[in-house]
Amino acid sequence: METTTASAAPFGGVPARPAAAPFCAACEAPGAQWSVPLMMPLCPACTRAGTGSADRDPVRLGDVLPVTEAALRASGRGPGRAPSPRAGSPMTCRHCGGRARWHRTAGDRWVAIEPGVRPVAVVPRGRRWYIAGDGTAVHLHGAAPVDTCRVSHFDVCPGRLRG
Repeated sequence: METTTASAAPFGGVPARPAAAPFCAACEAPGAQWSVPLMMPLCPACTRAGTGSADRDPVRLGDVLPVTEAALRASGRGPGRAPSPRAGSPMTCRHCGGRARWHRTAGDRWVAIEPGVRPVAVVPRGRRWYIAGDGTAVHLHGAAPVDTCRVSHFDVCPGRLRG
């Protein structure tokens, strides 16, 4: 990795590095130098971690994680929060503007499911869906294992029913 000790101001007076950076941003060891690619001070050991150079043994995950964490922290991009697979991905119907959620089916396809559950008695056989614990949409066909079910948005979309 490339390091520099000059504090030039290449972009509108913003220095390329802070004035003093004696400690490593990853492991807090003294004697760090500014790493231009990572935009943070790193000690020699952390600078070499994860470079993939041939003169080094394979890098342990424990050596790379602090550097990665420090890089994410310095860039302002923390780890994102993963959505619940049960919730599905939100969508807006282009025909009616209604909201629904995409769920993967057991057959590895996608179906837009209406929000909320409905009583099985009001949903015709063959139009009933169930959302499993992992977020998979299961087509119940004619079965009714419980007294509520879900319905596909495409079966109730007013924009599709009109035309």
